[in-house]
Amino acid sequence: MIFTWGSTYYLIAVLAAPIVNDTGWPLEWVVGSLSLGLLVAGLSAPTIGDAISRHGGRPILALGCLIIAVGLAMIAAAPNLAIFMAGWAVLGIGMTAGLYDAAFSTLGGIYGEKARPSITTLTLWGGFASTVCWPLSAAMVDAVGWRGACFAYAAILVGVCLPLTLAMVPQATRPLKQSSVDADATLVLSPRERAMFWLFASIQIIAGLFVTIVSVHLLTLLQARGISLAEAVTLGALIGPAQVGARVLEMLGRGRHHPMWTLSAAVVLCAGGLIVLAAGLPIVGLALILYGAGNGIFSIARGALPLSLFGPGQYAPIMGRLARPGLIAQAAAPMVGAILISRLGYDALLHVIAALAAINVLIAGMLWQVVRQRPLGRVDC
Repeated sequence: MIFTWGSTYYLIAVLAAPIVNDTGWPLEWVVGSLSLGLLVAGLSAPTIGDAISRHGGRPILALGCLIIAVGLAMIAAAPNLAIFMAGWAVLGIGMTAGLYDAAFSTLGGIYGEKARPSITTLTLWGGFASTVCWPLSAAMVDAVGWRGACFAYAAILVGVCLPLTLAMVPQATRPLKQSSVDADATLVLSPRERAMFWLFASIQIIAGLFVTIVSVHLLTLLQARGISLAEAVTLGALIGPAQVGARVLEMLGRGRHHPMWTLSAAVVLCAGGLIVLAAGLPIVGLALILYGAGNGIFSIARGALPLSLFGPGQYAPIMGRLARPGLIAQAAAPMVGAILISRLGYDALLHVIAALAAINVLIAGMLWQVVRQRPLGRVDC
């Protein structure tokens, strides 16, 4: 997860400037390549989820390593912007097969309903992807250039990640519910399950919007509040440790509470942090810590809650279908944020994302009402 995340989602943050300086390609197109990758990832997610349901996660994760490596090689060798963008489209398919959703589905197939501790631990280590790969990417750019860095990541994925996946990831031993997906790959859900699906999908869409907007525009949003660039960078650096710290606390809980509580804590913390930030209160650091903690454990809820609500038999195809709208929202978010800034200003954008986070709290409350209609083991409603 460290290298698949680091060589895809976190790659362009370091390589964008060197690519523009070397090629003269427009910055907006170079940075927008990530949006293209996320869009392709969203469109291909249900197909990948169904493939994991039928064949298990190990071959799909292995294929993800190979596809990411091919995409990186295309990017590294790209003679023009069109081939560069095509490489990112290939990376999008690789992201679907090689990032969290595929890994969560794989763990669900291996451990069934007991997969939650493994999901939590995976997100904890995956949270170090930017910490490891941003400095590594910068060092490789200095040593061998941005094209060499892409080739090097491709070599790591083929030479290290692929063998590890094949050697260490066991094949799913639990029979998957073949009847959950018909010949047309349409899930068969009860009315209650359908309501839970769409409520949780709505939460993921909204979170995909405001999380990506914050990731892309945070430094400029803080500077618009009169904070210097150096101070903004220092404050923004609080988000990463807050994410990891919240995941550690979740891991120490050893799954004693239902993942609905994890989701509830995540949406409340995100909303609280963004509301404080939008209100202009002089506690920006605390606001970002709250937001970072919520975003950190939201990743856990995204993997653990569908497993609890829908069971291991439908987990992989459910994860594939849940991933699509959230990834498409992430792909659209940078453009949405830019439009809001140009037309309404930075303060208005802060208020919009705070309102989106607050809406997620309301939707989580609606999801609670649907979940309470059936017994959920240890949860006490």
